[in-house]
Amino acid sequence: MLKYKEIAQDLRDKIVNGIYKVNEQLPFEREMSIDYDVSRITIRKAVDLLVAEGLIVKRRGSGTFVKDINDDEAIEIAMKKQFLGFSTTHSDHKVKSKIIKFKIVNPDEKTLKFIDNGIGMTADEVEKYITQIAFSGATQFLEKYKDKTTDDQMIGHFGLGFYSAFMVADEVHIDTLSYTEGAQPVHWSCDGGTEYDIQEGNKNTIGTEITLFLNEDCLEFANEYRMREILEKYCSFMPVHIYLSKANAPQEYETIDESELRDDDVVVEHIHEEAKTEEKENDKGEKEVVEISPAKDKVKINKRPVSISDINPLWMKHPNECTDDEYKEFYRKVFMDYKEPLFWIHLNMDYPFNLKGILYFPKINTEYDSIEGTIKLYNNQVFIADNIKEVIPEFLLLLKGVIDCPDLPLNVSRSALQNDGFVQKISEYISKKVADKLTGMCKTDRESYEKYWDDISPFIKYGCIKDAKFAEKMGDYVLFKNLDGKYLTLKDCIEENKKETEETEAQTEEKKEDAAESENKDNAEAKEPEKTVIFYVTDEVQQSQYINMFKEAGKDAVILKHNIDSAFISSLEQKHQEVQFKRIDADLTEEMKGEGTADEETVKALTELFRKSLNKDKLEVHVENLKNENVSAMMTLSEESRRMQDMMKMYNMYGMDPNMFGGQETLVLNANHPLVKYLAENQESDKAPLICEQLYDLAMMSHKQLSPDEMTRFVQRSNEILLMIAK
Repeated sequence: MLKYKEIAQDLRDKIVNGIYKVNEQLPFEREMSIDYDVSRITIRKAVDLLVAEGLIVKRRGSGTFVKDINDDEAIEIAMKKQFLGFSTTHSDHKVKSKIIKFKIVNPDEKTLKFIDNGIGMTADEVEKYITQIAFSGATQFLEKYKDKTTDDQMIGHFGLGFYSAFMVADEVHIDTLSYTEGAQPVHWSCDGGTEYDIQEGNKNTIGTEITLFLNEDCLEFANEYRMREILEKYCSFMPVHIYLSKANAPQEYETIDESELRDDDVVVEHIHEEAKTEEKENDKGEKEVVEISPAKDKVKINKRPVSISDINPLWMKHPNECTDDEYKEFYRKVFMDYKEPLFWIHLNMDYPFNLKGILYFPKINTEYDSIEGTIKLYNNQVFIADNIKEVIPEFLLLLKGVIDCPDLPLNVSRSALQNDGFVQKISEYISKKVADKLTGMCKTDRESYEKYWDDISPFIKYGCIKDAKFAEKMGDYVLFKNLDGKYLTLKDCIEENKKETEETEAQTEEKKEDAAESENKDNAEAKEPEKTVIFYVTDEVQQSQYINMFKEAGKDAVILKHNIDSAFISSLEQKHQEVQFKRIDADLTEEMKGEGTADEETVKALTELFRKSLNKDKLEVHVENLKNENVSAMMTLSEESRRMQDMMKMYNMYGMDPNMFGGQETLVLNANHPLVKYLAENQESDKAPLICEQLYDLAMMSHKQLSPDEMTRFVQRSNEILLMIAK
């Protein structure tokens, strides 16, 4: 017997014998750990065992107390617990290892049977736990707990849940035989009313059998496949073996090696397989008969039943006992996902609360607008619900995993959580464990961390937005991928862009010296400090023109193409006032501009020409001498205007004019490009409007997608231009 079970038995005896009286507080964990010379964790396991039995109760913030039950009940609980998990006849029955529960569907008779090989019940116990609960227990229940509707003590008591059977059944029968010496079988029946019948039964094996005679509206539960679906959802990991079968189904068989035969197997036929031989040519060129498979003795048996429940799920094991293959297999089995998870976090906590589980980081398509994971919540291996948001931090609902926490305060329906500080503590713990896992991976295995980054970044960035503590832990471990595919931290990005800024400032410092000397020192102090600009890309294909110009100018940018990135960089700017993010098409940098500026007349003429040709009276046109002569025109949009447009899209404000906030695209013309020079010199040409429209659309295509009508006109115009060239 394990040590904690020995301690539990000792405490159980003290309660039954009255050493610890009703409502008396038990010693604290620390005191008992000293008395028993064990760890506090061992004491906690023993206490949790007695809590599960109903002998004691934990009162949060106060301690552990003997439950308010009478002596007979206490003795009965102790006796039953002594035999729980074993099936025995009266005095001479051999012990079996586990309680087994069978469920048998019979569509012909419209019945559903529940059978176990537990300790059974006597007639008095049936009267007490079934009959009295049914007809007087409900009144006592309401009276006793009228002021404790949120107390977790009311969960799972009084046996009232048994009577939910009448929601699907017109009649319920119970056949049971107790393990106690001299016990007689009992048959109990009721049609859901106030009348019942109890008499001697004919059951000859210890345990209990409950038969539901289904009503016409619930015949689906007599279907084997429907019942299997329900059991696999709610009972896949219960700590007892559960078997499902169909009554009167044809017997199925399987063949096994004779060495694998068990005592409980039903042998149908013994089979001897002769050795298999094959004629082969040896090294000498001679033919000889070689045995390729030895003779085997096999047996044909009745097919062994397969338990629906895995009584030892992976999350209940210690992480050191689990292999990578087991984690992956569990993931495929539970979540039906053919793609392997990126990595996982095994939760295993005993103090200050009992929590176990596994969280998987799935491989996702980052282009999806929304991604929803699945976190299955269990209580003592019993399924409760999917995605209980009170337990899992909101940003981790994108993950897949299982959480098993027996300490969770469930409401009466067992389907929702009570909203209290305890649940919040669990949520904070899970968030901390995830942060510790990620930061540890970044420190010790940076290569793997970078490999996973593109897939896990949505989780981390969302978490940084929603959880300040998580953001603080992950601040130095958020990565940004640059144009060369190198991963940088925020500090790295700031340093790299500071270098670029310093070089640019050094080149123009001489021009500014005279002006700087004349500035008033007080005014200089009042000025807002210079911000470090970090440029970013949202679409590497569409913004390829800008990227090439950046690379030619010796500048760098980071790639931020997920939907969460817009909100994420805004949150970073709030925390780091010295940093500003700009998309690469937000403005022209000094490195991209050549010497000199276009004359005012040319600027004015080109502005009027494009406005007239495009029928856009408010079009902003800038004429610059760009270093890259291959670029004819490009679009820029201020970062403020872009984010306003993104916000409008997020909140479906499509009917509003984005220009009402003062922002619109600016057409930048390269004065060094031949086409722009041609337009400046030939404004009256009949080809000028066509060229203007084409240049505008080409610039817009590198900036954002054209609308269907705009794309249609662009294609038609391109064909027209090709025809002009062909003539």
